Amino acid sequence: MQWVLTLPPFKSKVDAEVGEVVVKIEQSLIVQTPSVEDFKVIPPTGLTDDLITHYMDELSDLKHSEWENGKVSGAVYHGGDDVIDIQAKAFKTYCVANQLHPDVFPGVRKMEAEVVSMVLRLFNAPQSGVGGSSSGGTESLLLACLSAAVYAKRHRGIKHPEMVIPETAHAGFDKASYYFGIKLHHVPLNPKTFKVDVSQMERFINGNTVLLAGSAPNFPHGIVDDIEAIGALGVKYNIPVHVDCCLGSFIVSYMAKAGFNELRPFDFRVPGVTSISCDTHKYGFAPKGSSIIMYRNRELRASQYYINSEWVGGLYGSPTLAGSRPGALMVGCWATLLKIGDDGYTKSCRDIVGAARDLKTRIRKEIPELSIIGDPLCSVVSFKSDVINIYELSDLLSKEGWHLSTLQKPPALHLAVTRPSIGSVDELIQTLKTCIKKLNHDGVVKSDTAALYGVAGSVQTSGVADRLVEGFLDTLYKV
Repeated sequence: MQWVLTLPPFKSKVDAEVGEVVVKIEQSLIVQTPSVEDFKVIPPTGLTDDLITHYMDELSDLKHSEWENGKVSGAVYHGGDDVIDIQAKAFKTYCVANQLHPDVFPGVRKMEAEVVSMVLRLFNAPQSGVGGSSSGGTESLLLACLSAAVYAKRHRGIKHPEMVIPETAHAGFDKASYYFGIKLHHVPLNPKTFKVDVSQMERFINGNTVLLAGSAPNFPHGIVDDIEAIGALGVKYNIPVHVDCCLGSFIVSYMAKAGFNELRPFDFRVPGVTSISCDTHKYGFAPKGSSIIMYRNRELRASQYYINSEWVGGLYGSPTLAGSRPGALMVGCWATLLKIGDDGYTKSCRDIVGAARDLKTRIRKEIPELSIIGDPLCSVVSFKSDVINIYELSDLLSKEGWHLSTLQKPPALHLAVTRPSIGSVDELIQTLKTCIKKLNHDGVVKSDTAALYGVAGSVQTSGVADRLVEGFLDTLYKV
């Protein structure tokens, strides 16, 4: 099918459609700032602090999604102004700190080790449990996949590694496959529960399988996979199992303490689970750029290290993909955990999960045009529709200031509840009703989102969608 798109009549039509969408992307992202000078080269002389501060304030005040009012899905995990204050002090004190040099910054080394220890305890690690920090969930997943591939090569002689993951697993696994040359198998879901079908997962396992994975919960639908069953597969075939708790983070680890007891074991209590990723910069409310990767033992962690003892620049070792790492981010994470404390995280979990369940219940009871996907138990509520165009609904919501996450296969929207959105459930329900009423009355409405996904799905190839994403990424660097 893809060769057909190279024929002149089809190619010109596709090029035109892609170009139109990319122009709309540029118009939405590149805003005019008449009160702030554009800087394409370094100014010949330094600017005053007052002018720089003025520019920063002006750019901060640009029209943006109203996350402060709880109208944005996820994205901003705000722990409160008092938490921001202590984080700012951490940045000011440690802005030059580099985790690459523990001898120069011994305090930062201590704080990083303590953060790892605290998170290991949250996820019920055994005495042998170890971990490290990373720049975010994607890097944590990359490290888990790298560790599994290296470990399998060292201990099983596997030269062509493969991974088996749910269809709903985070795209970070796909990125690891792309970067490290690991063949990836996506396992279909149970059509009723939207959990990965573990019986089908077993069919993909072969002699080259180096890693199985599950989510707690997954990003698209907020569903927790059957980690106990996946762990049992890991034990049966002696294959490492990774649990992606990047999104669940300090929600899933506090749910039982907050009074929500429905979750089955998902962490190191499960036999077979060998690694877990947790984003401290999500529901841990740490500064962005903070995640923890945990392993059941030291040997697994060592498989993610890069060591070069032959370099002319001296002995070189790096625990993560990065070399230099900003110590201020780790100090900010450490300060955040100490500031909020166990009781604070318990309360946040109770409030956030409570709001998510309220949203789930009210959609089911009050909005028959929408249906909840699966039975989400944590902080994410995803819904689809068989009677309205969900992407047209998304655009109408955007016009009302709401920015929910757009999904596909099936078309759906979700809200990842955060602290700012705890008190916004009633407003969202009323806005959903109003927008759906408009769709039912007016029929098809002009929708950029529908057009975007329509172009991406109009041909049986990923090439068109890839070009749209490429256009979006290019736009990020246009002045």
